[in-house]
Amino acid sequence: MKTMKALVLGANGAIAQHVITFLATKENIELTLFARNADPIKHFETSATIIEGDVLNTNDLNEAIKGQDIVYANLAGAVDKMAKEIVSAMDAHHVKRLIFVTSLGIYKEVAGKFGQWNERMIGSDLIPYRKAADIIEKSDLDYTIVRPSWLTNADETDYETTQKGEPFKGTEVARKAVAAYITGIIEHPEKDIKSSVGVNKPGVYGDKPAFY
Repeated sequence: MKTMKALVLGANGAIAQHVITFLATKENIELTLFARNADPIKHFETSATIIEGDVLNTNDLNEAIKGQDIVYANLAGAVDKMAKEIVSAMDAHHVKRLIFVTSLGIYKEVAGKFGQWNERMIGSDLIPYRKAADIIEKSDLDYTIVRPSWLTNADETDYETTQKGEPFKGTEVARKAVAAYITGIIEHPEKDIKSSVGVNKPGVYGDKPAFY
């Protein structure tokens, strides 16, 4: 079985930590974890290579991306600038497969009262995520943009998906469930290529998440 080299950018994040845990026991996946502060991920050093660095530092990013098969980015902050840097570095090193996590609502795809509530709550925060999605969609990468619903810490992996152009469903989803979806793509990279995918918990619909 061919070994898949997978890079996790933003490895300290809660979703990313679930993904790393799911993949750590897979013998055919060679993990590299990239974070600004490596201390919280030191416990993974027996099963992964750990790099401390900044996505917006060109040298750090190029060094991490070189030789990888797949890049999974789970970032916050200036994600549009980060997306631009990631696309450039992946092009430079001929790495094609990207998974990039954004948010529900970047295309105003959330309908009805939940959509209005979501826009009120995080509308302005979505601007850099939308710009990041636009940059990635215009690239020649084999990308999957992931748009999770409002996140919970529930210990469950149940999810359903919607594609770009379809109304977003579901007011919440567990971080562990989003990680299960992402893990599935890393294990089967042919899945959802050049797609922007909404991820939510099935059957939990309404005007806002239950925890609000």
